[in-house]
Amino acid sequence: MTSSVAPLRHSRFRSLWIASVVSNVGSFLQAVAAGWLMLELTHSSLWVGLMAASATLPLLFLALPAGALADMIDRRRILIVSQLLMGSAAMGMAVLAFYDRITPGLLLTLGLVLGTGLALNLPAWQAMVPDLVPRGLVASAVALNSISFNVARAVGPALGGLIVATAGPDLAFFINGVSFIGVVAVVLSWRHAEYQVDVPDSIRNAIAHGLRFARYTPPFRRLLAVAAGFALTTAVVQSLLPNVTEDGLGGGATMFGFLLGAMGLGALVAAFTRQKVQHSSGRLMVPLSIVGFGIAGLGVGLSRLAPLTGLAMFAAGIFWVWTLATLNATVQLLAPSWIRGRAMSLYTLAFVGLLPVGSIVGGAIGDVIGAPEAVAVLSVGTIGLGLLTARVGVPALGEVVATEAPQDWDLEPHDFEMSGGPVMVVNTWVIRRDDLDQFLEAMDGLRLVRLRTGAYRWRLYRNADEPQRMTEVMVLNSWQDHIRQHTRIDAAAAAAIQTATAFDVSGGPTTRHLVAVEVADRHARPRWDELLAVHRHLHDQDGSIPLGREEV
Repeated sequence: MTSSVAPLRHSRFRSLWIASVVSNVGSFLQAVAAGWLMLELTHSSLWVGLMAASATLPLLFLALPAGALADMIDRRRILIVSQLLMGSAAMGMAVLAFYDRITPGLLLTLGLVLGTGLALNLPAWQAMVPDLVPRGLVASAVALNSISFNVARAVGPALGGLIVATAGPDLAFFINGVSFIGVVAVVLSWRHAEYQVDVPDSIRNAIAHGLRFARYTPPFRRLLAVAAGFALTTAVVQSLLPNVTEDGLGGGATMFGFLLGAMGLGALVAAFTRQKVQHSSGRLMVPLSIVGFGIAGLGVGLSRLAPLTGLAMFAAGIFWVWTLATLNATVQLLAPSWIRGRAMSLYTLAFVGLLPVGSIVGGAIGDVIGAPEAVAVLSVGTIGLGLLTARVGVPALGEVVATEAPQDWDLEPHDFEMSGGPVMVVNTWVIRRDDLDQFLEAMDGLRLVRLRTGAYRWRLYRNADEPQRMTEVMVLNSWQDHIRQHTRIDAAAAAAIQTATAFDVSGGPTTRHLVAVEVADRHARPRWDELLAVHRHLHDQDGSIPLGREEV
């Protein structure tokens, strides 16, 4: 318990966490009111599924730009703008519902506006966690955020059901709109944000860096695939719960709220037990949790007794948090600080962004075979995903290697503007014949380092006349990208570079840097003396490109 709450000793995290509890309660009031109001307006599983999807559907289009912004500008500003946007959407719903002017189209549109704010908010919010607590407390901080969310889940749905049943949905929308004020006030109280900012040439270039990082980091890629599959097969349990309550159990808004509350109570239990279960289950933590959620989802779909459905929802809450808290913390620890916002945006896109797709698919199936049956069918898919995950394997949280720089890392920051690009870096080795297999294996590791730290093209060439002479060629968008590549080298990358460098037997490797020159525009031509001075200084500091005979 002590380790679980240790992040709350840090004042900035503590204040944001308290504000998030209030905001999350408001969000669950909103979800209950919007879902039930849409059901009353349309009596359609598809419309209810669309309403549930509206809060997260914009993530499919905005997650990547939002992640890039989270790495490029002050994350406080992103949080403030996004919170105000969500609050405005909630207030709009409250006013329209109060004056009985709400329609399915308007309700869905404002849900999409609220979802736009959420799309901007999530990458910055999640990427900020390691900036608020020490690295060793990141997993506990993520678990506490799950507690914040699930305290709200335990209280919000039941309270929302009571509010909708007694006062109407407009009051629930109003309370949610007010709840965003606390987060804005907390963020405004911070004097400055402490995180490493990455400023690529453009949003497009920043997004491309994030995609290459995911592509060339296999453990991260597997985590994204598991998160996406989990979202697609599990969204139906919550999105069609109003229909399951009405069609399968014959209940109303109050029963719906208490069923969601049962899931929240299970999630709350899971948040405090996650660490112990993680230590005992290791790599099987995620697969077993996914299978457990699938079995619980089957119970929700097949049960026709409210107490049994509530028990299944309680179990679903436990397995939900065990799965997502572990995946989220693992992603945050795998991602270096310079790209964490984009990494979290990809995770958000893979999970939260695909939740609406799962909701829509579930709603469409529910209109054909019935909502309870749709929940059961997709839950079988969840069980299959868990079994597949056990076979493929995802890294255990305790096995994640730190992305920090080597201990002797002492790179001085450089503030500069230089022209020139694309840039081609050419490194040439002379190797022994007997070392070929080991050298190629080392270069495969080096390839991943180059591509995930900034290069968009990489290739290894052999000299046709001298097979022992091997040349690595990597291409980057600009000289600035090449210089920034030096700052992105962590301990694992440095080890890969040193391993590859050791194969050269000629005192090298030799390094050449070819910078594209703009012929027609004199002002765009690079200043060679300045480029070489800064570049050689960086080599002296970190050796992120193999050292040796450098030819220009």
